[in-house]
Amino acid sequence: MLNIETLRPLVEAAWGLDTCDPVARDEWRPENPSGSQCGVTALVVQDLLGGDLIHGEVHMNGAKVWNHYWNQLPDGAEIDLTADQFRFLNGATVTNSQVVQRPPEGPRRCREEYELLRERVLAALAAEEAG
Repeated sequence: MLNIETLRPLVEAAWGLDTCDPVARDEWRPENPSGSQCGVTALVVQDLLGGDLIHGEVHMNGAKVWNHYWNQLPDGAEIDLTADQFRFLNGATVTNSQVVQRPPEGPRRCREEYELLRERVLAALAAEEAG
């Protein structure tokens, strides 16, 4: 049965510049692979494990600078595979978390990046199952 510990390394291996939010591509670095991957990652995790999407606001110096997404699994556990991206942002805090509904038509932003990440993760899962 698929769980977060099996899924985590597959998602991490699938991240790249081409799955990063396009508005942050100039800032993405291989040493911080989870940077700007939160939205697409949360959607792929939800696709495979179910649960809810959680949205929060990233604040620095008292101002909102970005949005952040992670998951609440069906058992209630909150999982954020991209939380470590904030180790590079001194003083960043994530606030105002709330469950949000996934758009029924799919992602409004980063659709290509989401589809690419999903394709890579599904291929890695298939390879593991065949292996």
